Amino acid sequence: VLDTNVLLSLYEYTAESREEVLTALGQVSERLWMPYQVGLEFVRGRRGVLESRKRVLGDASKSVNTKLTAARNAIIEAKETVRSQLQKYARVPTEIEALEQLVSERAVDEHLAVYRDAFKAHLDMLKSGHDLTPVNVDKADPILPRVAELYGDRVGLQPDDQVLQQRLDEAVAFRFPNQIPPGFKDLGKGTPLNAAGDFLIWEEVIEHAALLPEASRRVLFVSNDAKEDWYDISNGKQRPWPALLDEIQRRASAELRLETPPDFYAGVGEYLNADLADDTYEEIRRVSETFTPPALDDSTVVTAKTAVKVAPPGGLPISAYRSAGLVSPAVRSTMESVAPSDRLAQWWLIGVTAQLQRREVAEEEPRVDIAAAVRGSDAPAPDWKPGTVLPSGEWIHRESSWIAPWFLDILGSAPSADRGILSALASEQAAENQRPTS
Repeated sequence: VLDTNVLLSLYEYTAESREEVLTALGQVSERLWMPYQVGLEFVRGRRGVLESRKRVLGDASKSVNTKLTAARNAIIEAKETVRSQLQKYARVPTEIEALEQLVSERAVDEHLAVYRDAFKAHLDMLKSGHDLTPVNVDKADPILPRVAELYGDRVGLQPDDQVLQQRLDEAVAFRFPNQIPPGFKDLGKGTPLNAAGDFLIWEEVIEHAALLPEASRRVLFVSNDAKEDWYDISNGKQRPWPALLDEIQRRASAELRLETPPDFYAGVGEYLNADLADDTYEEIRRVSETFTPPALDDSTVVTAKTAVKVAPPGGLPISAYRSAGLVSPAVRSTMESVAPSDRLAQWWLIGVTAQLQRREVAEEEPRVDIAAAVRGSDAPAPDWKPGTVLPSGEWIHRESSWIAPWFLDILGSAPSADRGILSALASEQAAENQRPTS
């Protein structure tokens, strides 16, 4: 049984390592079984993994530029400090000229350019080393069918509502408060359904193990999760909680073994002769140690369909308004409106300023998946208008784009300055969403 985080790690690996891992999993394909809860979390979490990597690399680029700019300013300020002392105490005025020549702004820029180019090259390498983007998941995810092929019909059935409710009640009301593994560390993590994910998987594993032939009731559970709700880490040692082994033995007469992905893939390579390179093992180890699964609550993704039902957090629309450089009272009024009809515009501006890195994204800020315009030959919906409805000087790619009707309404009420900013944001977002993988 592979935990959700093991499957989602496939989106973290480089293309070469991912192919080797999928081939290795093929060696044990007939022995794989997927709990329904794992499948649910896997399908919902794929895009979030890719968005997280994209956001982290983008933040790294911004951080590097900020630090190099600060370094430049610090060097210039240091030069001015020395210059002022030379003006007061130096006997030879040419020393000031030598200092100005050595630490001119041009000289500083040339020196820092070496570091800037090197840092950029490393970050660009990391971006190009991964062939997947969020757009891949939306259009033609290459991993999902490979995973489906590995499992075939060896996937758990969806629990009915009554069983699900009973399990949630048991987890939240009884097991978690008494710190009964697994999953008690997730208490308070969003909704009860989110908090109980590990326990729901555990229940399915026990239920399935009890159905296996008696001589084959051995479960190997592979997970990146090494928290205290799976492992006893007292006395400086780490071992699976004995309570887990006891419970599966008592309820299913089965044996349990927990392993991390590095140990699991090492075993696959050693005993089944799977061809995994040393670099792939290292990548598996690194991802296993650092992987953080994305939030899986549907409410954390705001779409065009759900936007009108969810009011943005207070102050967030205005923050997006300011970060975009908008100034008109008309657009500000839309951002401050409490009318559900204005929420689509509010959420779009929140989402596009985050996507294009116009502002810092708050830790608990929902992800937004709303486009104001798209590039392509076909309209996303019958009411979208072709780009030719806008003047040629205002909208690029007029012959190959489609514009949402609600966005046309915003443009119609905005003065020219804000109209240009909004058009540029929508156009840049459309280009970003269409950008092919490296």
